[in-house]
Order: sequence, then structure tokens, then C-alpha cells
Amino acid sequence: MRAPRTPDADRVLQGLTTAVVVVDADLIVTGLNSAAEHLLGVSRRLAAGRRLDEFFAPPEELVGLCRRAIATGATCGARELRVRVGGRPARVDSRAAPLHGPETGLVLELVDTELDRQVRRDAELIAQRNASRRIIQQLAHEVRNPLGGLRGAAQLLARQLPDARLQVYTDVIIDEADRLASLVDTILKAGRRPSPSLLSLHEVTEHVARLIEAEKPSGVKLQRDYDPSLPPTVADRDQLIQAFLNLAKNGLQAVGEEGRLIFRTRALSNFSLGGKRYRSVLSAEVEDSGPGIPEELRGTIFFPLVTGRSSGSGLGLTIAQDLVSRNGGLVEFESVPGSTVFQMRLPVVAHEQGAD
Repeated sequence: MRAPRTPDADRVLQGLTTAVVVVDADLIVTGLNSAAEHLLGVSRRLAAGRRLDEFFAPPEELVGLCRRAIATGATCGARELRVRVGGRPARVDSRAAPLHGPETGLVLELVDTELDRQVRRDAELIAQRNASRRIIQQLAHEVRNPLGGLRGAAQLLARQLPDARLQVYTDVIIDEADRLASLVDTILKAGRRPSPSLLSLHEVTEHVARLIEAEKPSGVKLQRDYDPSLPPTVADRDQLIQAFLNLAKNGLQAVGEEGRLIFRTRALSNFSLGGKRYRSVLSAEVEDSGPGIPEELRGTIFFPLVTGRSSGSGLGLTIAQDLVSRNGGLVEFESVPGSTVFQMRLPVVAHEQGAD
């Protein structure tokens, strides 16, 4: 019986899901595996010869860990280091193991625990979206049927009233029935299949900006923070405008008569979205200076009829999530008092792919 073939060491290294970075005694990068390329957002060729601290912000804790490992000759580790890496915030578990032999230096292992959290959170958002989609579609159909009868009955009643002054009450019934019918039509229209075309994300943000500028109180300032180098993508322009408008109106309601809204665009490299890794993801964000999302609403904010305002319908964020998901993306959020950010994230789709 022939002995099993020993696998090539480099193939094993490249197959690891743990990011591995090799540095010399001066903490200059000499090599890394594929998982580290994804984490750092740079290829092996471009990373080689650069200082380790160039890839992390702030770098002090991680650099200190490596220097301690080199000085003591022992493996050193740290959990949940908060850094920015590859242009995005991350929490990493790290372990630095010195190399013993003719070549001095160390092997740095990095596990992005923030990525695991992101994958779990995206899975929760997708589950919420699927449940919400079923609820609002069923709710729309259930509400739509009796509205016609309600409106017709009010019109008949108005004709039979002995005093014309009482017609103000039937007018209220008819107006409210029409308002509900319009809301139902909006919900049902939002559920159509996308009609994708090649577009710039700034077409979406600027169209919404013009609408918000006309609607916002004078005490609310709208700022733009755009990345001019965003690549185009393929998506349904009207659906994205409606989704981003819902996010913007949500922020406008949060700040009230005075405050700040920021429209921001960014390109994210090697980003996980809905449990899938993409080379490039676009992010259109609305940041408001309002009080923040109450803790008790954060886990259900995208469910229908969930709102922290007495005047809200609780459908704006639900519809925004559904529309973005129909175009392959997700809406995520971060919130602290004074800064709530809703992020409309979409994978970059080539024109050829979108046309199929």
C-alpha cells in the first residue's frame, strides 16, 4: 500500500481560514496567507516589505504584543482587540508565536471575531426581512378588501344625512379610507421584481437629497460626505431611491426641528454581506444627530409596525429593507445617542451580470 502523499505546506497555509501574517524581527511583513489578504484588504505582493503597523489603527496594542513575543521568546496572545483593519472596524483575537531557527521573526495569527458577529447579524436581518415580507403582504391584502366597502358605505351615508353639516364626519371616513388605500398600494407596489440598470449610487443619494432639502425644517442641516471614486453597479434605481428616501425621512423625523443629517457614500473591500464575501460593496448611509434608537427596539426595528414615534407607521424601515434585499443588499444600522447611522449596502454587480 502506497503511503499517503504529504500535502504541500504552502497549500495548507493558504487553505486556512485563520489569517496568518509572517513578520521579521523588525515587524516587516514577509508573507501572509489568503485569509490575511482578505482581512488586511491587500495582496501578498503589495503587503511584503511594509511595516505591520501600517495595516492597523491604532497599532499600539498589536505591535506591543509582537514585540513582547520576540523579546520573551514565548507565544503571546490577546482577545478582542478593537482596531480598524482594511478600512473597517474589527475585533480580532490575536496570537504571536516567535520563529526559532536561522530566521528570526514571528508568526501572527488573527481571527476576526467582528466578522463572525456580522455574519450572525446579517442572518438575523435576513430572517427578519423574510418574516416581514410575508407579514406586510398579508396585511396589505387583508386591509385592502374592506376599504372599498368602507368608503362606499360612507358615500351612501353622506347622501342620506338630514343635515349637510354632518357630512364633515363622512368626509373624514372617506379621506382616511383613501389614505389607507394609498398606503396599501405603496406596500404592494414595493413588492414588484426589480428592473435593474447600470447606475451610480450618487444618482440615488442626490435625488433623495433634493427631496429632503425641499422638505426639511430650516433648523436641520443636510451635509454630504461622498466618495467620488465609487464604481457603478446594476440595480433598480427607483427601488433604491424609495429605500434611501425612507431611511432619510426616518432620520429627518429623528432630529425634529433642529439637527444634522449626513449623506455618506463609501466603497468597502472584501466585505461580508448576508453571509457571502464580496470583493467590493457599496454603502450609502444616512446619519442623524437624533436621540438614538431605544435599546428595546433595536432587535426588532425592521419588523412592520415597530416604531418609537406615536405618529409613525412603522413601515418605512421594513419597506426599505425589503427593497434593498430585492437588489441583493441589506440595510444595517449603528446607534448611540447623538449619532444613528443607517447603511444601505449593495454588492457591486457588473453590467454583464445584471443584464442576464
